[in-house]
Amino acid sequence: MEKYIINSIYISLLLIFSISACAQPLHQKGKFTKQDTLRGSITPERAWWNVLYYNINVTPDYKTKTIKGEVKITYNIIKQPDSKIKMQIDLQEPMKIDRVFSNDGQTVSVMKTSTGGGSNLHQLPRQLKFTRQGNVYYIEGAPSKNNIDSITIEFSGKPRAAVNPPWDGGWIWGKDAKGRPWMTVACQGLGASVWYPCKDHQSDEPDNGASLSITVPDSLAAVGNGRLALKQKNRYGTSTWKWEVKSPINNYNIIPYIGKYVHWSDSYIGETEKNLSLDYWVLDYNLEKSKKQFGRDVKPMFKAFEHWFGPYPFYKDGFKLVESSHLGMEHQSAVAYGNHFQNGYLGMDLSGSGWGLKWDYIIIHESGHEWFANNITTNDIADMWIHEGFTMYSEVLFTEYHYGKKAGDEYLQGIRENINNDKPLIGPYGVNQEGSSDMYNKGASLLHTIRQIINNDSVFKKILRGLNSEFYHKTVDSKDVETYFSKIARIDLSKVFDQYLRTIKIPVLEYKKEGNKISYRWVNCVKDFDMPISIGSERTFWLSPKTEWQKIDLPLNYKMEDVNKNFYITLKEIK
Repeated sequence: MEKYIINSIYISLLLIFSISACAQPLHQKGKFTKQDTLRGSITPERAWWNVLYYNINVTPDYKTKTIKGEVKITYNIIKQPDSKIKMQIDLQEPMKIDRVFSNDGQTVSVMKTSTGGGSNLHQLPRQLKFTRQGNVYYIEGAPSKNNIDSITIEFSGKPRAAVNPPWDGGWIWGKDAKGRPWMTVACQGLGASVWYPCKDHQSDEPDNGASLSITVPDSLAAVGNGRLALKQKNRYGTSTWKWEVKSPINNYNIIPYIGKYVHWSDSYIGETEKNLSLDYWVLDYNLEKSKKQFGRDVKPMFKAFEHWFGPYPFYKDGFKLVESSHLGMEHQSAVAYGNHFQNGYLGMDLSGSGWGLKWDYIIIHESGHEWFANNITTNDIADMWIHEGFTMYSEVLFTEYHYGKKAGDEYLQGIRENINNDKPLIGPYGVNQEGSSDMYNKGASLLHTIRQIINNDSVFKKILRGLNSEFYHKTVDSKDVETYFSKIARIDLSKVFDQYLRTIKIPVLEYKKEGNKISYRWVNCVKDFDMPISIGSERTFWLSPKTEWQKIDLPLNYKMEDVNKNFYITLKEIK
């Protein structure tokens, strides 16, 4: 009895952690508002321009929990706008825009009085007018005759504080174990506009990258994405750290980390380059722990993922793990790490198979996002299963690469137990709303099922690597990925994708024994569902069920109960 109680407690805790591991960055909304549409769709005020570069400067004040800064947004005109069209800039309340300047070369004359009492005429950039509608600003007079232009936005305020990061995000005003300031941001889904002005839509990444300059007290270090371009000592006991990213980057991935960090580095001999820089920033008292944990798992992670997915997509920007006060996030080239230098997910195996305790969940999962989410990004958050399903499956592939195919299968079958089937994986488009949190476990199970259908790991690997090549540094829709799978596999997988992405129904393979014959069919499925399925392990026998009954003489030594367990289906005998 005591053993049963202990096991029940363990299973309950595992379920709680599984749910939180797969929690989404947005709360599911009952109904949508105009603000949801403004945020989630390509409005006319967004459609005419394309972001080329963000140059962000920010100064946080830990005592008042406020920030101030400016953003220079360089953009090109992709569709000549009407002369009266405005520019939509997103910045969430209670943050506010103070002033906006055009950098189109036009200036205004301003009379300034010098200290000697005289007056001089000064030329300043043209200031632009703007109006506010909730979390959206409309900038007037931004379009010019130039193909490439820029505006500079000054902003300030008290950004929303994170309640339960990274799931309920915002600016994080934390303290480390010694009571020293420890600050960062987690804002996936909530949006980068929670703290800086931007075009806050996943479809428009800055083509040429971004820079982030962070001004902090001299006693602290400030870490950002990409490579350190400048560290400058200022007056009044502050320093400015400037970081630069050369690659396109999601808005929500541009993140400052501020704390009592120390740095150590390593390098990796990669598939395409011989010296990928590996940089690690951790709190000073965790240096030795990080050397053991990061030193053990990071290079094996690269070995497995470059094998399956192709070269690391951000060689130019390097790879970093940065210790964070929250569990973790896939911040491009500066991955947030908060798993306390232990194996599993906070010391637990989400699969219940035992394999999840062989490696550090956050290192593997969040780094997997460099390929799926950061290299390949969805245009609409509704298709976020591509980010999370593929990355959850990267855990399976990591396990298989280092511990064998059986281990990978067991891990996948374990995480499959955490699926709820509450909502479709694909959410509503145009309102900044994701689908079900099943996008993690069910998304991975869908990919493993498709792998069984293809029945050729060389082709399956070709698809995974091809996706990262074909859509290198691009944004996609779910249909782009679905079509690519069918094209390279030379199998029409459209019904399979429809079944698992757009319904909550798990296909049921019904069968009944009639003497020496077996009758079988698919039920609980989309129209014309015809997924093939295999029976047996060492030597497999394939069935091609449809939604109508079919009959077959099942070969000797095969039985329906031995259907391949890697297919995500339900098997049901009809008596």
